[in-house]
Amino acid sequence: MDRATLDRAYNNSAAVPESGAMFKEWLGRSEKLRAQHPEHLNLAYGPRPRDRIDYFSAGNGTPVLVFIHGGFWQMRSKDDFAFLAESFLDSGVSVAMVGYPLAPDATMDEIVADAHEAIRFLAKELPGLGGDPRRVVVSGWSSGGHLATMVLDEPSLRGGVAISGLFELEPLLKSYVNDKLRMDEAMAKRNSPILALPKTSKQLDLFAGAAELPEMRRQTADYARARRDAGLPVRYVEIPDANHYTILNSMMDRDGAIHRSIMTMLGTTATSQVAAPR
Repeated sequence: MDRATLDRAYNNSAAVPESGAMFKEWLGRSEKLRAQHPEHLNLAYGPRPRDRIDYFSAGNGTPVLVFIHGGFWQMRSKDDFAFLAESFLDSGVSVAMVGYPLAPDATMDEIVADAHEAIRFLAKELPGLGGDPRRVVVSGWSSGGHLATMVLDEPSLRGGVAISGLFELEPLLKSYVNDKLRMDEAMAKRNSPILALPKTSKQLDLFAGAAELPEMRRQTADYARARRDAGLPVRYVEIPDANHYTILNSMMDRDGAIHRSIMTMLGTTATSQVAAPR
């Protein structure tokens, strides 16, 4: 594909014109949730300004969902996605929202390295925060889905759930996405999960929206196929009618496929831990 075709193939915001209004609503909900849970905001796991984690506690001894935000590794922040924690807190699951440095201030190698550091920090700190270090699952959306997959080998994790992720970075090299990332071919290859399949792996559930851009669906389908061919545990589900943004409804909704996937991986169920009605 030429530059113009590649740009269209990966421009999720242009494909979903209403995404701006969605983000505005999410930001308001996230600001409210962070104000309601101010106890463990901006925990520093590294020296960079964005090396921060917001930890929302559902109580002592609770399982933990680690979430890594999207934004093509160059936009957004953990603060914007706090709204996703609400349904998990109601289900008795604590949530750690991970921030990380963005391009062009950090390379892809550095972004991935800091994501690993965030998981290692949580492994040490969870007992003091009240989370159960034996029940930790990582998830991420869009570029966060890529990062969740890249850190899946961390010993403290039980498994991973990647939503609308990117798993082969070479196609991005000649697109607008790489203008700030400035990856060369070697960097793109070594940070592409599909090109670095391990010999063994924990469970990884992959989700994409049936109404997403074809390239986004292809990325997930190809990666799922590669894992299956390598004998690695994987489950691939397309959410009917969901685009790159509305797919997160399946994570927010306690009856949604993504929410249930995470709860199952944590070894619990949404119904057994439901909080009292508000």
